[in-house]
Amino acid sequence: ISAILREGTERYGIKVNYVKNNTLSFSLSLSDGKVYALGGMGADTTPQASVRLYEPTKDQWLPHTSMPTPRYGAFSFLRGSKIYVLGGRQGKLPVTAFEAFDLEMKSWTRYPCIPSRRAFSSCAASDRAFFSLGGLQQPGPHNFYSRPHFVSTVEEFDCEQGVWLKATRSCRMREKRADFVAGCLGGRVIAAGGLGNQPSPLASVESYNQLKRRWEPVAPLPSPRCSCASIQTPNMLFLIGGVSQGPSNAVEALCLKETV
Repeated sequence: ISAILREGTERYGIKVNYVKNNTLSFSLSLSDGKVYALGGMGADTTPQASVRLYEPTKDQWLPHTSMPTPRYGAFSFLRGSKIYVLGGRQGKLPVTAFEAFDLEMKSWTRYPCIPSRRAFSSCAASDRAFFSLGGLQQPGPHNFYSRPHFVSTVEEFDCEQGVWLKATRSCRMREKRADFVAGCLGGRVIAAGGLGNQPSPLASVESYNQLKRRWEPVAPLPSPRCSCASIQTPNMLFLIGGVSQGPSNAVEALCLKETV
């Protein structure tokens, strides 16, 4: 991915062009060897709705059908022939929009919005559901708190029913956290690291058992961090870089036991 994003960078003998217009904080999805860059923001921090498609055979970024909702820092997931995009930001405001792009029909569909508005939340996807997790709850007219606070919120979208399930207290994460990595391994949703109600980044990791509908502890991070990049593979969840007491160059992976 880094080779695609950096102009003039060569990896494994392949040279690719940079995403045009100096777009930052966009979301990436890969389908059939093509890369989709979704949303982002310009140098003036204005959120964008644009979608760009990278064609490896032409070494070109081409404009594609724009998203209904401009945003940056969103989460995108490829499922079948659709790219699902959740959350993101518009300036200081969290975005709750949930939309999907049909790669065959070349069109967008809107889904019910994420129920609650939280900054620095994370999203994950399993085979049958999408999850919006944690974050920083902003004060509002229906909010008891007078200032932002960390939450352990878990909101689940059931793909079969096409609705967000009613949140229950028993499904909340064990730890309140924001700015963390989320993923899915072995059918379990993972929440790792981030910021919480302590002076330094969290080392704690937990997994959600979808059948029992409860969170269980996992071995902690060797390097407690927030603001990590992440890469999900079928058997591993990589946490890359981030911030500890300062910028971190740590690269660590949570693995399924049977694949180690």
